Amino acid sequence: MKRIYEAAAYGPQGACFWADTVPPGSWPGLPGSRQTEVAVIGGGFTGLSAALHLAQAGVQVTLLEADHPGYGASGRNGGFCCLGGAKAPASVLRKRFGEDGLREWRACEKAAIDTVADLLQTHAIDADTHSEGETLLAHSPRAWQKLQAEAQEIPALYGVTPQLTGAADLAAEGLAGPFHGALTVPLGFALNPRKYHAGLARAAQQAGATLHAHSPVTRLRPIAGRWQLDTAAGSVTADRVLLATNGYSSEDLPDWLAARYLPVQSSVIVTAPLTEAQRQAQGWTSRQMAYDTRQLLHYFRLLPDNRFLFGMRGGLTATPRAQAAISRRIRREFTAMFPAWRDVQITHEWAGLVCLMANLTPYAGPVPGHPGLFAGMGYHGNGVAMGSHVGRLMAEMIRGAPPPLPAALRTPPARFPLGRLRRALLAPAYVTAALFDL
Repeated sequence: MKRIYEAAAYGPQGACFWADTVPPGSWPGLPGSRQTEVAVIGGGFTGLSAALHLAQAGVQVTLLEADHPGYGASGRNGGFCCLGGAKAPASVLRKRFGEDGLREWRACEKAAIDTVADLLQTHAIDADTHSEGETLLAHSPRAWQKLQAEAQEIPALYGVTPQLTGAADLAAEGLAGPFHGALTVPLGFALNPRKYHAGLARAAQQAGATLHAHSPVTRLRPIAGRWQLDTAAGSVTADRVLLATNGYSSEDLPDWLAARYLPVQSSVIVTAPLTEAQRQAQGWTSRQMAYDTRQLLHYFRLLPDNRFLFGMRGGLTATPRAQAAISRRIRREFTAMFPAWRDVQITHEWAGLVCLMANLTPYAGPVPGHPGLFAGMGYHGNGVAMGSHVGRLMAEMIRGAPPPLPAALRTPPARFPLGRLRRALLAPAYVTAALFDL
């Protein structure tokens, strides 16, 4: 594999709270060689959703996960099933794809949330869901003015009525903090991502999909009109292949993927359960999933067992020194935002990779110039809903029944400058974002 981060970025990165809430998955390794109709590389939400929907349609499907079940971002994320997937703002989407293209993308965002809700209900997956939509908190007076303006467009774009809460009323809503107002959009919900992941895997296996863990693909090549996927223990020969590796991709699987994605580290801490007195002292009693308006945003929520989850961007490297620095920083920013919890015990801390694209939009579709090869990736830190939805859409496309996709989703990804050195782009981008956050 050719990956652009230090090896530590792809290994266990701290004690993930979600891993404590479900039994370890037990997918077997690939036993030798086999034939299949469709091979899926990557066992996260995209890969599992695609495998499930393919198997339900009677397609023979084999999924290969490089490590243990829930190893990547799907098992380590913040559990926000919400609108998103693109980093491009509405003004950019409107300029690129027109007003109709923007509406199509917004409809896709809503449909993605519905996909997860349907999967949870259909397959009786108990994923500790909560939160009535998502709440965006203004970190500055200027950001609050912008939120109020954006609220006027939400009914037309999403078909729902948002709620605006001024600074004076935040405490009464259980949202006390250094915020200047809040915008709540009643779409989406929070969940335990590892429980959702385990439920998806169980449903896919019951439908007939074959799932293999600890089976990293080391080579992908076309042979006589089919694709061969090599691993250390064997190989899979498939008619069609789906790449669903997102931020954990390799530059050479296939070479087309090189520089078309940019992994970015994100870090999370979780506290010990907060007592009622502690929650009241801070004034945060809401179960809403929330995030602030910074470019380098913070995301946070009160979990069902009264632990508090707080996340933010990670470091630029995965060296021990960089990880120690980001550990200090996330605690500093957490206590600055929630000072009453300064002495609360942090029981879990971990990091993982999200995936940015040069177009600032995800991609779902065929890999140009590679017949029978497809890709679904690039969710910009919002892959719970969009990754699951893209998996379903890709299953339809692979079966030869391509669904209508918004232009923002079907536009092939461009390459980042600097090739394998493209991580260097992050440092100036972070500095610029921090200036906008002032």
